[in-house]
Amino acid sequence: MKLNLPNKLTIVRIVLSIIIIFILLFPFYNLNIEFPKFLVGDKILVDSKYFIAGILFIIASLTDFLDGHIARKYNLITNEGKVLDAIADKVLVNSVVIILSVQGFIYPIIPVILIVRDEIVNSLKMLAAGTGKQVAAITTGKIKTACLMVGVVLTMFYNLPFELFNIYVSNALLIIAAVFSIISGVQYFLKFKKLIFAKTEEIVDFD
Repeated sequence: MKLNLPNKLTIVRIVLSIIIIFILLFPFYNLNIEFPKFLVGDKILVDSKYFIAGILFIIASLTDFLDGHIARKYNLITNEGKVLDAIADKVLVNSVVIILSVQGFIYPIIPVILIVRDEIVNSLKMLAAGTGKQVAAITTGKIKTACLMVGVVLTMFYNLPFELFNIYVSNALLIIAAVFSIISGVQYFLKFKKLIFAKTEEIVDFD
């Protein structure tokens, strides 16, 4: 398979995701390796490994924007690219959210909602694709993604600087992401329901 530029960027995102997972999970202490820790505002002890992971997460997220933008602008959209992009998104976001939940940074219900919703929506999209229909991204889904990405980054940055003022922006964004995840999941289902009951000659509008 010959890779175009968007696909190469997608692979970069997958590699960055693996690096992030490694940083967050590998027991460096067994090798007597310690990431520097520092105190912020005399009350927040920050482990620099989460800052490093957060910066890499931002870079990986930017490749997500760039590969889609380039693919659309230069008509480089391919089926391989769609599959790679879906894999990269799930590896990056779902793995990090699960890890942060296990490590006590995120409420466990958040990854449960996000992953169950993704599985349902992806299944609906696959069934729709089997009938020749393309299901475009919807506004609530985009809001969910934006809140989730920013919320995850802020979580890895210890909710700074908002934490200094006891303003829990990261938690709020993740809760909003979970809510919009449910809303967008219901909307996708309703759109898919129209396809199920549409007659063959009817055109189903997914916009």
